[in-house]
Amino acid sequence: MSNLNKLNFTVLEVSGRNYLKWVQDVKPRLTPKNLFPTIEKETDNRVSEVEKATAMIFIKRHIHDDLKIVYLVEKDPRALWVTLADRFNHQNDIFLPEQQYRAQNFTKFSNLISILLLAQKKNQLLMKNHQARLTGATVMPEAHYSTNQHPKCQKRHGKGGQKPPRKSQ
Repeated sequence: MSNLNKLNFTVLEVSGRNYLKWVQDVKPRLTPKNLFPTIEKETDNRVSEVEKATAMIFIKRHIHDDLKIVYLVEKDPRALWVTLADRFNHQNDIFLPEQQYRAQNFTKFSNLISILLLAQKKNQLLMKNHQARLTGATVMPEAHYSTNQHPKCQKRHGKGGQKPPRKSQ
């Protein structure tokens, strides 16, 4: 356990901003002590309670204090690992162009570039629309809406502009 403590690296932030780097730091440090099976997918390999406890201590020492409080009752390192992955692993969806090229199995790099350019154009259009009319700006009047400022000229009708029914006397 003392060797594990010597291997210091940045703790997992509450925002999860450094999750991918954190995972890359944790996995290689669990492997030499044969603790990696405690967090990997369930297999036939039995993991001792001592190994689970050691892995849990290591993981909890390398997460932010607020995350320690949130996952205080978690006793199984595999369950904690999966929970953290569910919470922060959405960052895998953000690919660099080269990673997208490999992940989507494009046959030509030019196909990837054309898709990225199309996405960029859509984003530019969205930004142009947003800048033309910012969120929270005053409401534009309806196209067929007209107002008469003189109170005597205003007709008062019920819902939908219909005249109220005549009262029979």
